[in-house]
Amino acid sequence: MHLVKAVFLVDGFGYQTALARLGLSGRRDYTDRNLIEKWFQTLKMRIDCFHNSRVGSRSSVRRWCSQFVHYYNRQRPHQLLDNRPPAEEVAN
Repeated sequence: MHLVKAVFLVDGFGYQTALARLGLSGRRDYTDRNLIEKWFQTLKMRIDCFHNSRVGSRSSVRRWCSQFVHYYNRQRPHQLLDNRPPAEEVAN
């Protein structure tokens, strides 16, 4: 018998009921979710700092956001990518 490892992406707790009805058990893995949550936490923190320290025009806000995106994707080292920025990982 060949076992297949299936991965289901779900939201909320309804998946446990669905799995039980099929006679299956489930394991929760929040790894990807935690990475996304960390990214949003970083973004919110930087937006709060920006909001508290700068008053400027819409174009200055866009410029700041563009600089943040550039920094985050092309300069900031990421632990999961062996301290390389995401742009290097995509390029390889």
